[in-house]
Amino acid sequence: MNVNVRRLRTAGAVSLLGVVLASVLSGCGIRPTEVPTDFGAAPSRVPCALGGADIGTQSARGVPVQVFLVCSSQLVTVDRTVQLAGKNAATDRVLVAQALLDKLAEAPSAPEKQAGYTTAVRGGMTVSGPREGDPEDTLRLSTPPEDLSAYALAQIVCTYADSAAADEDGAVVLGGTGDEPVRRYECTPEVRARPGTVPPPSETVSGS
Repeated sequence: MNVNVRRLRTAGAVSLLGVVLASVLSGCGIRPTEVPTDFGAAPSRVPCALGGADIGTQSARGVPVQVFLVCSSQLVTVDRTVQLAGKNAATDRVLVAQALLDKLAEAPSAPEKQAGYTTAVRGGMTVSGPREGDPEDTLRLSTPPEDLSAYALAQIVCTYADSAAADEDGAVVLGGTGDEPVRRYECTPEVRARPGTVPPPSETVSGS
């Protein structure tokens, strides 16, 4: 009988102690918390990271080039190969510009898509050379630069700037099919880092 009484007293004391501790903690602004055990699914592959097995094998024939795609809201280079016909085709500004534009419009490969690569450049655009009165390095797009999305314009400018399509200073002179004056665009680190919000710096230019 005495044993049962002691057990009841002990249990009561423990319960009372728990109530007192809860009151003290509550008075101090402390609330009991639960330790999370569900951390969600395991993370997928790192965005914009392409392993050696993911990079498509480039054709042995053709000219190796790099174009800028969009990944994680930035411009990132990928390797491509273009076919250029003619002895001096690799230095022909219009031919190079058209070949690069076609590559920009191609859908990224399956591994590139999985890594988060996209393109804002739409297919069907064409490039022509300067008109009378244009600077000699002018490239005229069938879609005027001002009608392109911010990402598409940045992709085109930065891809051209690192190729034979650029002028001797690495800038790109672009115009449309209308009578609007052509503009000289530059690809800067800020444009590559934030193409959706930082437009390529540009200025109006006229022929010599």
